[in-house]
Amino acid sequence: MSTEQPQATAADDTRDGADNGEPAATVIDNGTTDARRTGSAEPTADGKPSGSREPATGDAAPGRDNDPAVAKKGPDGAAAKTAPKTVTDGAAKTAPKAEPADASTPSGSGKKDAAKPDATPGDKTESDPWASFAPAPEPVPTRARRAARAVGRVLIHEWTLACVGALVIAVLITWPTLRYPLHTIPQDIWDPTLQAWQMAWSGHILLTDPAQLWQSNTFYPEPWSFAFSDTLLGYAPAGMIGTGPVAAVLRYNIMFVLAHALALVGSYALVRQLGAGRTGAAAAGAAYACAPWLLAQAGHLHVISNGGIPLALAMLARGHGWSLRHGFRPERRRAGWAFTGWLVAAWQISLGFGIGLPFAYILGLIVVVSALTWYIRRTWFWAVKRPFGGRLLLADLWGGAVFAATGALLAIPYFKVIELHPYAKRTIDEIGLYSPPVSGFFTAPAESRIWGDLHERARDGLPWHPEMTLLPGFVLYALALAGLVFSIWTVRQRLLLLAGVLVTGVLAMGTRFFHGTFTYRPLFDYLPGWDGLRTPGRLMLWTTLLLGILAAGAVSAFVARAEEIAAEWVPPRPGAWLRLASLLPVILILAEGLNVTKHPIVPAQPAALATVDGPILVLPSDQNTDQNVMLWSTSEFQPVLNGGSGFTPQSLADVREAVRSFPDATSVDQLRQRGVRTVVLLRGRVSGTPWEGAADLPVDSLGIQREELGDTIVFRL
Repeated sequence: MSTEQPQATAADDTRDGADNGEPAATVIDNGTTDARRTGSAEPTADGKPSGSREPATGDAAPGRDNDPAVAKKGPDGAAAKTAPKTVTDGAAKTAPKAEPADASTPSGSGKKDAAKPDATPGDKTESDPWASFAPAPEPVPTRARRAARAVGRVLIHEWTLACVGALVIAVLITWPTLRYPLHTIPQDIWDPTLQAWQMAWSGHILLTDPAQLWQSNTFYPEPWSFAFSDTLLGYAPAGMIGTGPVAAVLRYNIMFVLAHALALVGSYALVRQLGAGRTGAAAAGAAYACAPWLLAQAGHLHVISNGGIPLALAMLARGHGWSLRHGFRPERRRAGWAFTGWLVAAWQISLGFGIGLPFAYILGLIVVVSALTWYIRRTWFWAVKRPFGGRLLLADLWGGAVFAATGALLAIPYFKVIELHPYAKRTIDEIGLYSPPVSGFFTAPAESRIWGDLHERARDGLPWHPEMTLLPGFVLYALALAGLVFSIWTVRQRLLLLAGVLVTGVLAMGTRFFHGTFTYRPLFDYLPGWDGLRTPGRLMLWTTLLLGILAAGAVSAFVARAEEIAAEWVPPRPGAWLRLASLLPVILILAEGLNVTKHPIVPAQPAALATVDGPILVLPSDQNTDQNVMLWSTSEFQPVLNGGSGFTPQSLADVREAVRSFPDATSVDQLRQRGVRTVVLLRGRVSGTPWEGAADLPVDSLGIQREELGDTIVFRL
C-alpha cells in the first residue's frame, strides 16, 4: 500500500459523507466547506485515518487548491488514488469545495472516533506558532486613563476650542485694555466710569438692601435714579466682588473683554446652528464682534455687550431643531436648549434697553412668523406631519413667560422716570440729530487702526460722527456680495438675507431716509418704548449680523470646494497654502477690527470721598465730572447730589444754578434745605469755573467749617 496521501476533489469528499448516511458538508461562498466535515475512512499506512489532514498552521487560505490529499476506498478496501479534479465556476455551484478541517479533528470515523470525544472548534492540540505575529490585545484602561481621555476629549472639542479662541481674540482685539486694568479704561473717563459705578451699585445693593435697587445713591434725593440710564443689571454678580473705585475699574475692564468674547462665541454658535461650516462661522463671528463701527462704541459697554443676542437665537434654534440649511427637523428638538435660550434672552434684556428693546421686538416677530409658517406647512404642505412636542411647547411657554416678565419688570422704573420727568422723553427732532447719512455706512471711526486716518475728511462731514461712523468692514461687504452669487444658502435664503440687510440698514438711518415717514417714524410713534431710543445707528448691529451670515455662506462654500480639490490630490490632504487661503477671510476681518482706542488713566479717588458722610455735593458739578464722582462714591455709597446720565433731572440743574456763588448764605441755605451735609471742592478742577475762588472766601459768618484734605477742600454744613 502506498503511503502517499491521494487527493480528492471537494465533490468526492462530500459524496463520501453522503454515502455514509451523514449530512453533506456545508458550502461556503468562497468555495470552501464547513470544517465539521464527516465521513468514514480506513486508516492509511501512516496510521492516520483516510481523509484527515495535518494541522492547518501555516496553510494558505482554505480552498480547493490547497486541500490535503484524501484517500478514497476502492471495492477491495484498499485505498485508491484519486486524481485531482478541477472545479469550474459552473461546477462550483453544485459541487462544494472541501474546507480544511480543524487541525485537531480527523475527518474519518470508526473506533478511534468513538474512543475520543468530538473536539470543539476552539480546542488545540498544540500551540499555534503564528500567534506571536498577531497584534497584542489592547489593555483595559485604568480609571485614571479613562478620566484623562475624557478630559482630553473635552479639551479638543469644537466648543472648547471656540471659547478659548474667542477669549484669546478678545484680549488681542481690545489690547491694551488688560495691560493696566487697575488704572486705565477704554476710550475716555466719562461714560465708562458711569458704567463702572452701575455694576458696583447693583452688586452692592443686591447684597445689602435689594428693595432699594432703583433708588441709587446718586442724583440724591431723586427716586428711581438707577433707571436714568441703561443699567447693566445683568452684570450684578460681577459687582458683588470687590469694593471701591479700583475694583470697579478692574471689573469694568474684565467685563469689557469678556463682552467681546461672548459676542464672538454667540455669533459663531448661531451661524454654526444655521448650517455654515466652522470657517464660515468664524468669519461671521469675527465680523459681528470686531466690526470697525463698534470701535466708536468702546465707551458704551451696554452696546458692546451684545453677545447674548446671537447666543439666545442659536439656543432657541437648536432647541426647536431648526437650521437655515436643513429646515425643521423634529428629531433634533431639545426642550432644555429652548428654555435656556429664553433665559439668555432675558439676561440680555437686563443689560439695557438700548439694544435690548429692538431685540425683544425682533424676537417677538420671529416667534409669530415661525408659528404661522409651521402651522401653514403642517396643514397644507407636509405629507408627513411633523410634531411640535409637548415638552418643547411647555419650555417655550415658561421660557417666554420669564422673558416677558423680565422685560415688563425692568420697564416699570423707566415708565416711572418718564412720568416724573416728561422732558426726558425723546423727540423725533432729537432722533434726527443722531440719524446717519448713507455715507456713514462707508466711514470708519477714528479708533480704527486701518481706516481711521484715511477717513478723517469723511468724518468731518458727519454732524455727530461718534454715532454715525457705521462701517461694518469692507472685507465683510465683499464677502457678503460674494455670498449672493456663491454660497451654501439657497437663492431664496440669500434674497431674504439681502432684504434683511436693506431693511435694518434703512432703519439704522433713522429719519435720514425720506424723513423716516414710512420706516423709522411709525416705530417711534407706535411701538412702546421705541421713543426712548436716542441713536438709531445702533441698529447697525442687526445689519452686521445679517451681512455676516451672507458672508459665512460664501466662505463655507469656498472651503467645501477647496476640500473637494484637496481630495483629488495624493495624498488627499489640503496643503498649507490651501489651509491659509481658507482662513484668509477671517484674518482680514480681524485685521479691519484692530483699534487705536485711547486708554486714559482713571482719576484717582479724592481721599475725602472715602471718609466723609453724605449727603454730599461735589463741586464743580457737570455731566462729565459727575460721572467720575459716581465712580468715587463706590467706597461707601454715601448719597451724593451729583450724577450723569442720558438726561439731567431738573432738581440737579436747579442745584447747579443755586450754588454758583458758593460759599454764600443763599447757596448754603439751599443746600441745607436739600439735606446736604458736606460740600467737597476739587481744587484741581475749579479753574475756569464759578468756584475758582471759593477756596479763599470767608466762611465764619455762614456757620460752616472748612477743612483742607489732600487736593480737596471740605465744607461741613
